Amino acid sequence: MWLSGRRLVAGLLVGGMLLTGCTSTGGGSSDKATDAQQDGAQGGAEPAPPPDQQRKQEYRKGDEHAPVPPDLRSTFALDVDTASYEYARRTIREGRMPPPSTVRPEEFVNSFRQGYQRPAGDGFSVSADGARVGAGEWSLLRVGLATQREPAEAAERRKPAALTFVIDVSGSMSEPGRLDLVKHALRRTVDELRSEDSVALVTFSGDSRTVLPMTGLGDEGQRADIRSTIEGLEPADSTNLAAGVRTGYAESVAGKREGATNRVVLLSDALANTGETSADSILEQVREYRATHGITLFGVGVGSDYGDALMERLTNQGDGHTSYVSSRREAEEVFVRQLPRNIRLRARDAKAQVTFDPDNVAEQRLVGYDNRRIADQDFRDDAVDGGETGPGHTVTALYAVRLAEGADGHVATATVRWQDPDSREPYEKSRHVDVEVLDDALWESADPRLRTVAAAAYFAEALRGAERDLRGAPALGELAEHVRDAASETDDPQVVRLARTIDRADALD
Repeated sequence: MWLSGRRLVAGLLVGGMLLTGCTSTGGGSSDKATDAQQDGAQGGAEPAPPPDQQRKQEYRKGDEHAPVPPDLRSTFALDVDTASYEYARRTIREGRMPPPSTVRPEEFVNSFRQGYQRPAGDGFSVSADGARVGAGEWSLLRVGLATQREPAEAAERRKPAALTFVIDVSGSMSEPGRLDLVKHALRRTVDELRSEDSVALVTFSGDSRTVLPMTGLGDEGQRADIRSTIEGLEPADSTNLAAGVRTGYAESVAGKREGATNRVVLLSDALANTGETSADSILEQVREYRATHGITLFGVGVGSDYGDALMERLTNQGDGHTSYVSSRREAEEVFVRQLPRNIRLRARDAKAQVTFDPDNVAEQRLVGYDNRRIADQDFRDDAVDGGETGPGHTVTALYAVRLAEGADGHVATATVRWQDPDSREPYEKSRHVDVEVLDDALWESADPRLRTVAAAAYFAEALRGAERDLRGAPALGELAEHVRDAASETDDPQVVRLARTIDRADALD
């Protein structure tokens, strides 16, 4: 059994509770006032404590933004991508392990429903829970952020969408499950979009061209023309991804509609081999169009050979996110349900910061988000790019936390900051975490959703084969058993598929 030498120190982690005591403010003003003023100097007072102790005293007085050691504060841009997990599932299903460089633990974790409470309007709710790993000092902390789902009546009132689809028709797209899957997804998208929406189609292989300028969906004749254009797409030769991106954005600018959501949707295996193949050059194009025209990018990856890293970097620069599809079922999920739902944004440039209490936490490690980290001092700099989220999104951050000896009381404060999608006014919301949340329960009493994301993180770390951020890693066979138990409690087919994928990975060793 793969990883058979690594037994579970206590198994998967974690019971949980939705914590209380959140704050929400506009204009970026959620800092708490201190509970008490600093004591004045008095005659005969003892010498001042050393700087580290002063920091702890300041923190205890209630200001979670007071100086703390840098390794006890964690800041990152929100990420709702799931492509890394879906690509890993495909490669394992085909009998091979995914390259470790394509495995991003946060995308494994964010692939599963969590059942977090939702906010009343735009912005986020903040949840947190966790538990001990056996009898050791380590615990797992789960911080959950969620946006409100889009009610059916609100979906009908959403702004129109102007979508430019940039379609890879290079030779590699002739492989079954690539261009044929893209064409199926596009046909279904045309069926689902509303009469107020419009679409343009750009293709690229050795070069790029606009095969359909921005066209409205107001009558069935227009939809028929779009379907006919989709049916006529055929694979050609090489992959000039840079030309496709450039033409796609230019077409989106030409067809830009005021008061509408203007977005480029890139469908490709992201294997650039012609023209400007430098990632930096292509990324610069995306950055310029985003900054100048406010056009966001949604990436959909296909193919058994897939330029995962490039696609993910492109969408990060384009204020969007990435999905991966390898079947019609997955294409239906992304294009029929996710894309129309995510046309409307709930938050722009969203960032999270978790500040740990130096009195009670000796060490912390964020699992994943390696290329989404932000300097702590940039948390409230709204010029620094964050992540975009739409209706019904959830974001989960898992932390391995080592409590200090004798820890008691406050452990951490989790804060999310975002901008209103229309006015760009900044808002924040925070939640406090106490020691009891991490120290009172073991994994046997865990919520099954929490067990699932813990298992997903363990699995991702095993596939990466790198130094582990989580303690108590079980062997894969045992991990799959825990996932099956969680699946029986949630009746969630996604969790069943996770157990099956772990079993297949175990058999490949």
